Formats: sequence, structure tokens, C-alpha cells
Amino acid sequence: MRNLTLALALAALTAPAALAQANMSGHDMTMGDHSAMSDGIHAEATLNSLSDGMANVSHGPIPDIGWPAMTMDMTLLDGAETGEVAPGDTVMMMLEKGPDGMYGIRALMPME
Repeated sequence: MRNLTLALALAALTAPAALAQANMSGHDMTMGDHSAMSDGIHAEATLNSLSDGMANVSHGPIPDIGWPAMTMDMTLLDGAETGEVAPGDTVMMMLEKGPDGMYGIRALMPME
């Protein structure tokens, strides 16, 4: 009887973890998974211009990557989200290293 009680208790404790793992095993990690976005560098900036594949921004210091305040042209990475932003807007930009190892813009979101 003691072994049965112990086995039931152990099963009850491990079942939630097993179910969670089973639910994730069929999850398509290529769609809707934004976990990589947490790896980006976030900085407030003023959007000066936006053209095909490029954005000109003015930003304050970005200590996470050792950048001083500056105005610069930045590449929009493939699939970059620019939402409803326009020149003159204050934006939050998310930077990521591109395939060339240089930082580019992954997303521009208007500051509210």
C-alpha cells in the first residue's frame, strides 16, 4: 500500500510537467515565437527619415552596445516592423545584429 501511495504521489507531481512538455512538442516555433525579440537592444530615437531599407535616426547614448548619442543611417533588417511611424516621430527602436554582424533596425514603434 505504501508503494502505491508513493507511486500515485510521484505521478501527481510529475504530470503537469509532462503535460506541458507534450503541449510544446507540437508547437511550431517558427510562427508566433517572439522570444528572440527579447535579445534585441531597445533605444528611444527621433526618426528623421524613412526610405526603402534605411532609416535615419537621432538617438541618445546606447550603453548596452557602447554607442554615444548620434544621428545615423541604419539598415532596416529583412522583415523589419515599422508600423505607423513617420519622420519627426519619437520612436522606440529595437536593434539586432544582422547577418553581417552590424546592428540594424528590427522594429520601430511610436512612443506614446
